[in-house]
Amino acid sequence: MREAWEIVTSGPPDATPAVLLLPGGAMAARSFDLVMAEPALSGVRLVATTLPGMAGAPIAEDVTIPALSRRAAELARDQGCSVVAGFSHGATVALDMALSGQFQGPIVLLGLSLTPEDEAWFFRGVVRASEKVGRWPMALLFRVMPLMIRSAKTSEVHKRELVEDVKANRAGDALRVSSTYLDYIAEDRDPAALLAASGTKAWVVHAEKGDGGLTERERTLLAAAPDVTLVVLPGAVFFLPDEAPRETAEVIAAAVAQAS
Repeated sequence: MREAWEIVTSGPPDATPAVLLLPGGAMAARSFDLVMAEPALSGVRLVATTLPGMAGAPIAEDVTIPALSRRAAELARDQGCSVVAGFSHGATVALDMALSGQFQGPIVLLGLSLTPEDEAWFFRGVVRASEKVGRWPMALLFRVMPLMIRSAKTSEVHKRELVEDVKANRAGDALRVSSTYLDYIAEDRDPAALLAASGTKAWVVHAEKGDGGLTERERTLLAAAPDVTLVVLPGAVFFLPDEAPRETAEVIAAAVAQAS
């Protein structure tokens, strides 16, 4: 059975700075395999982990975003990581690590949703419906996700691994994790303004279509922040680390350069 906070590493074991990689919802550490293999990150130590409740990893702890943020910050310290990159759910954890002061290094936020308006409407609908009628809408989502993955622009081997990981998810655990995530991004605060004012070196990466996005106000705030770099990849990309590994690796390499 997969374990929560399992790690997959690449690169020289003593290389500095190292990077902690936090995957998106339903995904495991190996979803970053293609990014880790990119030449732009050769010589960099990369540490990918699987969050509790994802890809079959059991839940034995608090899975609110602040709690995951604390545990991820501990893992970053233990592994000597001075850069954190997260995708989707993992990006929200990475952002909280920075805004809470538990992590002071550069962060890369892939497919980040700052507010419910940024998140895909169908995902919000599935989660909130499952809270009311039981977990079957979430279970149905996991039946549909393999179809989405099979149409992704990535290798057949990587597709098979992603499908295996999605099928390993437990609907009840995924609902618990997703509910706390949606509650967190719905809180009455202004995360774009907080990030802009934080002084944290941050890269916020989205595709033109497919992976959520930012509101115009959020984009304007972040574009004006001297420490935030907005990156927009052309075309439609739903799974950024899997469909755009080269571009993802190049952004992470830029963050590593800032931490060196």
